[in-house]
Amino acid sequence: MAGWTRHSGRAFALAIDNIDTDQLIPARFMATPRAQGYGQYLLHDMRHDADGRPDPDFALNRPEAEGASILIARRNFGSGSSREAAVYALVDAGFRCVIAPSFGDIFAANAVNNGLLPARVSEAMLEALIAAAPLDATIDLEAGSIDAGGINATFDLKATWRMKLIKGWDDIDLTASHHAEIAAYAKARRADRPWLWPPAG
Repeated sequence: MAGWTRHSGRAFALAIDNIDTDQLIPARFMATPRAQGYGQYLLHDMRHDADGRPDPDFALNRPEAEGASILIARRNFGSGSSREAAVYALVDAGFRCVIAPSFGDIFAANAVNNGLLPARVSEAMLEALIAAAPLDATIDLEAGSIDAGGINATFDLKATWRMKLIKGWDDIDLTASHHAEIAAYAKARRADRPWLWPPAG
């Protein structure tokens, strides 16, 4: 996974509270191999009517949402089940960042592990962004800032998550970055308590 520090793109608002992972990708699509891409299933049941036709009134079906890579949403985005496929659907649809005042905890962790920024902003700043959307925005990971059409905002992000996004790491990569310390601990532990290890041979 490639890391990143700055991203500029079109920001579009989906001004709905409590969008959960079951809505982000309905369970029936999760048998599809990831190699085929999950972007087409993003918010499928919200974007289509009962007959499977796209709903022209749904925000992400509007022409001005075409090519958006930054999603502005309301509170509790990504709540619900722990399915990582919800993040796959967003990433495969071209999104690099979701801006919201709060996120489901597991969703946010899965997002970071897949290069998607969960940018947490204040309610007041969120409403300002929603009112101005759609608009062009630049995300700066190192500065923790959003510059969007004259609106300047900061977002909260754990330091470890910021590092993982910049370096393009997941949890395995993060653990591997401590290889020397882990090896030194194992060596010292073996020397201090040799009876814990089975005899060689």
